[in-house]
Amino acid sequence: MGASPDVRGYPDIGALAFGAKGRFAVSAFMYAELYLVAIGFLILEGDNLDKLFPGTSLSLGGVLVLSGKHLFIVLVSIFILPTTWLRNLGVLAYVSASGVLASVVLVFCVLWAAVVDGVGFQGKGTMLNVSGLPTALGLYTFCYCGHAIFPTLCNSMKEKDKFSKVLVICFVACTLNYGSMAILGYLMYGDDVESQVTLNLPEGKLSSKLAIYTALINPFSKYALMVTPVATAVEEKLLAGNKRSLNMLIRTFIVISTVIVALTVPFFGHLMALVGSLLSVMASMLLPCICYLKIFGTARCSRAEVALIVMIIVLGSLVAASGTYSSLQKIIHEF
Repeated sequence: MGASPDVRGYPDIGALAFGAKGRFAVSAFMYAELYLVAIGFLILEGDNLDKLFPGTSLSLGGVLVLSGKHLFIVLVSIFILPTTWLRNLGVLAYVSASGVLASVVLVFCVLWAAVVDGVGFQGKGTMLNVSGLPTALGLYTFCYCGHAIFPTLCNSMKEKDKFSKVLVICFVACTLNYGSMAILGYLMYGDDVESQVTLNLPEGKLSSKLAIYTALINPFSKYALMVTPVATAVEEKLLAGNKRSLNMLIRTFIVISTVIVALTVPFFGHLMALVGSLLSVMASMLLPCICYLKIFGTARCSRAEVALIVMIIVLGSLVAASGTYSSLQKIIHEF
């Protein structure tokens, strides 16, 4: 960002490095990632609501019967749809910011289930499962894939010189939170842990209900935040401008499309691993390194810096290739 004052967002970095084609490539990966994350939110909501209300079904005139997670995905999308029509997402942004507290509450609830509700730490599993590494690496990458908003975040800060400090604090906090949940999940359920640990929690317990309700809040508030940039890009291409009815129609179609995909591929863990392996690796590892080398050139970088960047590109490419193949293979196998 120090190379040009015109860099305000992530696509601007692509444009600075490779012109219009660079902007298009960065935007495509960024919007695809946001779109698939929104789909993941619907799947997460459906899974957890099905855990809370098992056996729920709805018959539409005897022609169509929706049950379980499919029913809840459709119902959640109906409630979420009006939030995507909002032009000012300030209120949702504040609710979404509560995700930090929600993450802590979720870890506490899982710990409570283990210590107080009798689940214990009797889980058994394989310490190292090599065949699962591609999926695991994809999920790890997904957990740290906030890079697309870093330029925007930095530009919105009053004291930009503290941006690096903010990143360090955020990444350390996230690592502690993710690590705590991973260790708890493994010790409690071992190889039987679900893609969402809330699905393993004992039914009827207060801690389980609180954990699931907490897990439901974030996706509900963040869905519109994920979809809005995608919708705005489509509106700009279609020259929708301030045509309210057309904007609402576009956003409605986007929501419907995410519902269709969520109903077709309702595998949260595999989908998030695919997003992490393919899109998050590109947005967080490969594109930043490639754009950096293009903007500054190898001549202006030290040998150690170039070597580190090349190593990141090679490792990122391996994670992307192996993780994408593994995730797609598992999704196809589930059908």
